Amino acid sequence: MSDNVLRLDKLTKVYKETKAVTDFDLNVKRGHICGLIGPNGAGKTTIMKMTAGLIHPTSGKMEFFGDSSDLKSSRRRMCFMLEAPIIEPQMTAEENMQYIRYAKGVADEKKIAETLDFVGLGNTGKKLAAKFSLGMKQRLGIAMSLLTEPEILVLDEPVNGLDPEGIVEIRHMLKRLSDEKNVTIIISSHILSELAELCSDFAIINHGRLIESFSASELNNKCRTHIAIKTDNINKTAAVLEDRLSVSDYTVIHGDEIHLYEYTDDIAIVSRTVTGSGLTITKLVSEGESLEDYYLSKVGGENE
Repeated sequence: MSDNVLRLDKLTKVYKETKAVTDFDLNVKRGHICGLIGPNGAGKTTIMKMTAGLIHPTSGKMEFFGDSSDLKSSRRRMCFMLEAPIIEPQMTAEENMQYIRYAKGVADEKKIAETLDFVGLGNTGKKLAAKFSLGMKQRLGIAMSLLTEPEILVLDEPVNGLDPEGIVEIRHMLKRLSDEKNVTIIISSHILSELAELCSDFAIINHGRLIESFSASELNNKCRTHIAIKTDNINKTAAVLEDRLSVSDYTVIHGDEIHLYEYTDDIAIVSRTVTGSGLTITKLVSEGESLEDYYLSKVGGENE
């Protein structure tokens, strides 16, 4: 039996003549954290809204927990936070949780205190939500989502607008959800360094299409050590490296920087070869590629 708890197969959404999402595939395993990466307008939110049932796909198939026949029932085992959490500002954290408990029919009142403790809001007392920081409001929204003990949590930009401390708090909380409660999480964020720290799997999306999907271990292999080179003529630099050093394993980033994956242990030869060709070096350093670098190498040029 497959351990995939969410599977999207050739999911497509067309608005009039515009394809927002085209033939999108995604498989997410139980307990994993999958990061959706892509520029604004790439289709990430549309994909999440289709999984939530807020909009209907034009074509394609969705399967939750190995079942595609009754998505409505399956969604009761899931929770979605696709915009800012809906919080009553003139109520405390506990009162907001009580409201959700009644609305969702959660019998065990003890879950309120347990869940607030889990997200770090157990000691907010009579403080009204209106006086919460943005990070506290996000954690309260997630706590309200967790009250029904969902098996899958879908979050669209949950750290948007948070300060660095708030971002780290959300990251640690989501990792605990995955590690301790085996909750499967699908998350989008523009802060790729955070996704790199958090996620076990990644899917790069651009213009509504899946560009590539890979695991965290595969990312480590992709983000190899390289020599970053900038000169006064990057195109000539690439030609020199090919002709004089016979290299072929390199990538041009942003159109003005080369990441060379060969000669990483002999940067001096690279330096002599480039300067010996009359080029002026403005950057020459050995470094490791980040998730952001890799993402930009895949879609950056198309969106610049």
